Amino acid sequence: MATLATTVDGLKLPNPFVIASGPPGTNLNVINRAFREGWGAVIAKTVSLDASKVVNVTPRYGKLHANDPKEIIGWENIELIADRPLEIWIEEFKKIKDAHPEGVLIASVMEEFNKDGWIEIIERCEAAGVDAFELNLSCPHGLPERAMGSAMGQDPEIVREVCKWVASATKKPVWAKMTPNITHIEDPARAALEGGSHGLSAINTIRSVIGVNLETLRPEPTVEGYTTIGGYSSKAVRPIALRMCMELAQLIKTDFPGRTLSGLGGIETGGDAAQFILLGCDTVQVCTGVMKFGYEHVREMKEQLLAFMEKHGFETLDDFRGHSLRYFTTHAELVRMQRERKAAKTLDDGDWRGEDFVKQSSSHAR
Repeated sequence: MATLATTVDGLKLPNPFVIASGPPGTNLNVINRAFREGWGAVIAKTVSLDASKVVNVTPRYGKLHANDPKEIIGWENIELIADRPLEIWIEEFKKIKDAHPEGVLIASVMEEFNKDGWIEIIERCEAAGVDAFELNLSCPHGLPERAMGSAMGQDPEIVREVCKWVASATKKPVWAKMTPNITHIEDPARAALEGGSHGLSAINTIRSVIGVNLETLRPEPTVEGYTTIGGYSSKAVRPIALRMCMELAQLIKTDFPGRTLSGLGGIETGGDAAQFILLGCDTVQVCTGVMKFGYEHVREMKEQLLAFMEKHGFETLDDFRGHSLRYFTTHAELVRMQRERKAAKTLDDGDWRGEDFVKQSSSHAR
């Protein structure tokens, strides 16, 4: 029978479905619930050393609907990282690991460009029992004003340096979360892997303006009549996420074999997950999908992914991971292949007509 169990960077996951860092992993209660519902791993909401600098506003979500007003295809948020003190998080990390010792708990961390700060937060979280780290180098709003998040992730030299600091401070697996708000995502990704990151996560949200209210003429979400640029997610971003994950998977395959990739961006079904795995992802993360459908939605996604595997005769995720990467090439190569096929078909058609003509001529002669 097919199995969803997988081992990634030494972490044993019952399935590849991971709660992405964000509102679904915002405290002890919801993280415990995620483990009870059967998620393969949970990445907690991003923490920093000084939460007093993190001040959220309301409302902080905007939604893009399809023609059916019940269907959400795009989701913008202007929510910041965790605004609760790190001390509280440290205690909750310990309690979560006590309640779910086999559960894979990953701490998402973010700091300013300061070596001592990064090392301190890594050491404190590791002492609390977390199993791995994800470096938030990609939040597109709010914290870039403090030279954090995507302001770091867009600079390969800073990415390389931060990953070196973290790699020196822990033996736990480290994933660097990549920003899509860049021309070539491979550049900071290469720097992260050269700096010592075990793997990559991609993609974080895309800088966006969800829309303008045509009654008030105010952009949304509106806070005291104003707004700010936010991060765009949900299934409308999936094609962009797939493209960037494909590029990162090819980079890993060519230059960093053995490194890992966690894909995210609009994953809502087992079929969505299968596409990311076919393009080289080891795990898949879900955030907006949890907010739309609930923690229990993982059960349906697991069933759908298993059904896909059984349909194609795949017994493990390794059997089809990266399978579809082989079908990408250059446009020039597509032109060449199509010309060759058309030329071969013309030749075959010509031979057939020639043989048929000879047969017909012989028949008339008789």
